[in-house]
Amino acid sequence: MGCIYLADDLRLEGRQCALKEVEHDNTLPANLIKEAREQFQREATILARLDHPNLPKVSDFFSINQNDYLIMDFVPGKDLRTVMLEHREKNKFISEGEVLNWANQLSDALTYLHSQNPPILHRDIKPSNLKITPSGLLKLVDFGLAKLLAPGEVTITILQGQGTALYTPLEQYGGEIGHTDARSDIFSFAATLYHLLTSTPPADARQRFIDPTALVPIKQVNPAVSTRTEKAILWGMALHPDDRPSSIEEFREGLIGNRPITISDGNRVSVKLPPTLSRSSQRVWLLLLGMSVLSLLVTILR
Repeated sequence: MGCIYLADDLRLEGRQCALKEVEHDNTLPANLIKEAREQFQREATILARLDHPNLPKVSDFFSINQNDYLIMDFVPGKDLRTVMLEHREKNKFISEGEVLNWANQLSDALTYLHSQNPPILHRDIKPSNLKITPSGLLKLVDFGLAKLLAPGEVTITILQGQGTALYTPLEQYGGEIGHTDARSDIFSFAATLYHLLTSTPPADARQRFIDPTALVPIKQVNPAVSTRTEKAILWGMALHPDDRPSSIEEFREGLIGNRPITISDGNRVSVKLPPTLSRSSQRVWLLLLGMSVLSLLVTILR
């Protein structure tokens, strides 16, 4: 159990932060509570080391009596569930280009998490855990179900839970064969994109296991979505992990490939360079683009 509060930093005047309170189940044996609290401290230490523009910064953690607390950056703006509901009230869909722009940013965050040592799985990706700042930056929030992938072992977690049913893969429900990896986050990622593009909750994995036709095709709900995007999302939502992309980068390639994404929002334009280019290649690409534009201007002025 837990709550999140908006708090004022009394040392740094004017700074607001998110204060997450974790309350442990006092009905558990004392040794299990002790293990959970020790695991909380280990995970908080790891989260505090993370530094990525699409993740809130964890700045501190502490304990008071039987509760543990995590201090994170407060992220202003709306979550994507709110944005989706606002569009639905107007009988509109969020544009595919805007959703893919968010997907590209989320891919950056998840690639960063999955590349940690040990890798970190979020395990609760959903529209309400994705916030858009006033500047258009996406933030993946709420690490309540985050898991650390111990090498060669089953994933471990400080908070027991299965995520939100609509976005949870079958393997995340646990049991003797329950084992999650990066492909579990890919399933939740794809299910989130399905919901954002259709404004319709996807059939959950258990329902689809019983009735394979339960998942309504994306284009049947929103014909404006491209076939490529629909196929990539269905690939990510495959019931068996082996049938999904093996990594976030492979999933991103399926979604957008080498296509630049350009989103126009009033006077703000966001351009995404092909993800396969390295930073040095991107600089060369921009230099060549600038030289081409300059050459064109010289030709016109003559």
